[in-house]
Amino acid sequence: MAGSGTLKRNLGLWSIVGLGLGYMTPTVVFDTFGIVSDETNGAVPAAYLAALMVMIFTAFSYGKMVQVFPTAGSAYTYTRETMTPGLGFLVGWTSLMDYLLLPMVNCLIIRLYMESMVPNAPTWIWVVAYTVIMTGIVLTSMRGTANLNGILLIFALIMVTMFCVLAFFQLQAGEGAGLIVSAEPFVHEGVHMSAVLTGATVVCFSFIGFDAVTMYTNEAKSVSTMPKAIMITVLAGGAIFLVASYFAQLLFPDNSQFTIVDDPLPEIGEITGGPIFALFFLAAAFAATVASGLASHASVSRMLLVMGRNGVLPRKAFGYINPKTHTPVFNIVLVGAVCLFAMTFSLEFISALINFGALIAFTFVNLTVIAHYAFRTKQVVDVKSAFNYVVMPGLGAILTGILWSSLHGTALTSGLIWLAAGVIYLAVLTRGFKRTVRSFDDPEADATMSEPQVEEREEKETV
Repeated sequence: MAGSGTLKRNLGLWSIVGLGLGYMTPTVVFDTFGIVSDETNGAVPAAYLAALMVMIFTAFSYGKMVQVFPTAGSAYTYTRETMTPGLGFLVGWTSLMDYLLLPMVNCLIIRLYMESMVPNAPTWIWVVAYTVIMTGIVLTSMRGTANLNGILLIFALIMVTMFCVLAFFQLQAGEGAGLIVSAEPFVHEGVHMSAVLTGATVVCFSFIGFDAVTMYTNEAKSVSTMPKAIMITVLAGGAIFLVASYFAQLLFPDNSQFTIVDDPLPEIGEITGGPIFALFFLAAAFAATVASGLASHASVSRMLLVMGRNGVLPRKAFGYINPKTHTPVFNIVLVGAVCLFAMTFSLEFISALINFGALIAFTFVNLTVIAHYAFRTKQVVDVKSAFNYVVMPGLGAILTGILWSSLHGTALTSGLIWLAAGVIYLAVLTRGFKRTVRSFDDPEADATMSEPQVEEREEKETV
């Protein structure tokens, strides 16, 4: 491990955008369609539009901050550097919940796919099988992620496009709403803004890939491409979700045709294009979900590794790297253990819980723009700078705050409990808030450092 190299700057703009869209999993719009349609009374596109508006404001803020702090730390780095280390830790702590639960969401979606195909089999079989296989792959190694992601993404996008084409002809033939151009998916009698905002909190986790793009900052050919990559990822992902949900909502005005409302994707495929199309449609969704599962499992394992190496988590366990596989074994197995909870939880609850941390992170990214430009560097000197550095991020913070307050009560309560646990843990780490806590992504806590190097560094810091 002492001879390990450094990250290479070999990712171009479209490679980064592709990775972000792959992380977002375009087919997830059909996985949550039944839940959101029920929540919004048949206005899924309206929920996606509301979420997209919030994400656009936040993407502007990410684009500004990634140029100031060109590291992979994202929201917690920005908060730590512009506000306080303790607050940065708590933002990172809530984000950690998202990263830990994302692999479980993919496991849960695969479980729902398999239940629709083999309804008589016990639920636990699919969860255990998926978890063992995925954990085993990540334990061994991961190479060529960008290329594999690109192939799976193209396959998924082709199938989403085919669904829209098939839906177009079915609507033209009088199926569903019988209209191709209609405002019904956005506004109709019985649709209330509060319900749309609640639906938006469910679909927000579909956009999480755009902020994950910042993880590739150290591997981008040029840091200057990052703001553009972030915005393109948001707009492209939003366009895919809006178009797909629009045609799906017109074709399925309500959930009466679905047997499994929690994840109607398999049924949507069969009703729209028959059994053959349904097979390919499910295969594309399966592949996209597996790719997202691999990426999220590996990324959170590395995040835990760095946290272990810099002392935020117990180093003996979280900072350990297997000398043969060069992978953080304990962390990977721990994430696999979390995936096993997919046996019992619902997709609606877990997605809402993920959004708790994501929306807090998004809120603070917007606030860090104001903190850095208006107070730290005092660059707000005219109307234009005030609009860019105060008004835009301020609106982004308000909108994300509105979505955060619209979360389901159980998810809000669970998230606040997690946050409270973070405050207690922070008090322990800082010995009653008397010491400065390390950042989650401390550059000196490099995952390529050997055990003796880590110990030597800690001895120097103690002295």
